[in-house]
Amino acid sequence: MRLDDHTVVVTAAGRDFGRALAIRLADLGAQVILSARTLKAAERTRDEIHDRGNPRVHAFACDLTDPASITHFVQQVAKTTDHIDVLVNNGARWLQGEDLLTVSDADIIDTLASGATGTILATKNFLPLLLRSDKPDIITMISTAGLAGHSRSNAHDAFYSAKNAQAGFTEILSKRLRPQGVRVISLYPPDFNNADPLAPDWHTTPRGPTDPLTSQSLIECILFAIGQPRDCFIKSFHFEEPV
Repeated sequence: MRLDDHTVVVTAAGRDFGRALAIRLADLGAQVILSARTLKAAERTRDEIHDRGNPRVHAFACDLTDPASITHFVQQVAKTTDHIDVLVNNGARWLQGEDLLTVSDADIIDTLASGATGTILATKNFLPLLLRSDKPDIITMISTAGLAGHSRSNAHDAFYSAKNAQAGFTEILSKRLRPQGVRVISLYPPDFNNADPLAPDWHTTPRGPTDPLTSQSLIECILFAIGQPRDCFIKSFHFEEPV
């Protein structure tokens, strides 16, 4: 699959899964617009993509906890392109702790703001650019923590709350945007093995039935979904956790 005719925005692409996804999309020819909380982190991923031969990559700072930062990011993107084809809502702060009292009020606010409010505001502000595409897709990386009744993660209650907010938002958005041709696709992975796409273990990570889910497989799910004909609306990917 080639993505030479796709312009993709990836939030929180300075490290971990967002970085891996941005690199793979660029390897397939997409124009990639990436953000990170700091410009330095975004530029680091941009430079790695440049070094692999794709000059069509742009880096911006975007703090998903700050509405003004989100607005400024979208304004900068609008100066770069007249439309986007895919928005990947990848940004959400991880917060660990099974005791509600173990973290500060500021940590809770930051976690909810980045995962819940940040996702909603980024989607709202990028929607006009998506509606100018003939193949608009919104991808949101949620988590098994966003599933009703899930309790296997050691994430803090605030992280669970942010992920459930994302799940509720994408559920209703999928129905309301379908008449406009926008596909809203959510992924609910458990903890997964996040290999570095520029390291040898990217090609050697075990991917058998008893192994943890890998970032490679998650990326392949995303590529599969956006590669389907426009009558195929895949609403979500759910994954079994290893026994």
